[in-house]
Parts: sequence; structure tokens; C-alpha cells
Amino acid sequence: MKKYDRQYNLFNNNDLYFSGENPLQNIFIDKKIIKEWQEKIITHQSPIFKCGYKDVNQSSLFESSSEELNKPFNPIGLTPLPLSFWRWPKAIHQGPAVYFVIDNIIDSDENIILYIGETISSEKRWKGEHDCKNYLSSYSECLQKANMSTNLNIRFWLDVPIKTKERRILEQQLIKAWLPPFNKETREIWATPFTSQMN
Repeated sequence: MKKYDRQYNLFNNNDLYFSGENPLQNIFIDKKIIKEWQEKIITHQSPIFKCGYKDVNQSSLFESSSEELNKPFNPIGLTPLPLSFWRWPKAIHQGPAVYFVIDNIIDSDENIILYIGETISSEKRWKGEHDCKNYLSSYSECLQKANMSTNLNIRFWLDVPIKTKERRILEQQLIKAWLPPFNKETREIWATPFTSQMN
């Protein structure tokens, strides 16, 4: 039980309620705590959404015109798909991509990028095992228990380097800028409770 005590010390004792013998299955996170957590992320990401991310193409990762290189990137301009897109009979996207899992916070009309990933095969990446799918399930369940709505979607950016090494550099640039809370590089920054439950 010491493991769980260590993981949940980011909350006050009154913020988490356990029932039964399985603390992971029956956890409840107070609505106020979830909103505060979301607000911290919105405060960081909102200015980037408004201006677009300008440093994404600084390196020579792309063979594009100089006009395209200077254009700010905003993942909100990408087509949103439901997280269940991979169950569709026809593949929506194929080939390499950087993808963004986004929640549209309904009562504030703000967006949060929860996760950024890269893949060589966008039509297959989400079909298999993926830590982020578990975090999203936990996140959705906690919000539902707190009587909060979630509007999750995934967006694929296909105009990315074909070489994996270059694509990963791009992914890391984007993670460094947006600080999405479900990426392992940033979880400690946001004290993300939904990932702690799954570890």
C-alpha cells in the first residue's frame, strides 16, 4: 500500500475518496481538484493556441517553401476524429504522423492537449496497446464520477518527416512547447492523477 500513498501525495487527504479493497477501481477525485488541474494546463496552453506554435519548423526537417516554414502551426486546424476511429472499416489516415489527443472543455470552450505522439503508421498506432488509452479511460471515468463532461478527440498531422529520427525530434519540440500532461516527459510538472492511477 505504500506505493499508492506515494503516488497520491500530490492531493490533500480530503481530495481522494477510497471505497472497497481496490483503490484504483473506486477512486474519486473531487470536481474542484480536476478543474484546478485543467485550469493550470489551460493557462499554459491557451496562449500557444491563440498565436500558434512558431518554432515547429525552425530546423531543416522539412523541404517546404519559406512561406510555409514561417507559418505558425496550430493543431486545432487539424480534423478532429473520435478516439474510436481505428474501429472504422476504412483507414482514415495512413503513413507517418504526429498526433494530438485533445479535450475540448465544454463549459469553458477551451482546449487541452492531453497527449502528443508520433507514429510511422497512423492507421495502426491506436489499435494496439497504448498507455495513453489507459490514461484517457481513467481521465474520462474520473470526470464522469465528478459529474463533468469530456469531449475527447484525436487529430493527425500528416505533413511531418518520413524519417523516424526527425519525426521524434519534431514530437519532442511540440511536447516541450505544449507540455501535454499524459506524456511521460511532463507528468511531474502537472502532477497528473489519471496517469498515477495506472502506474
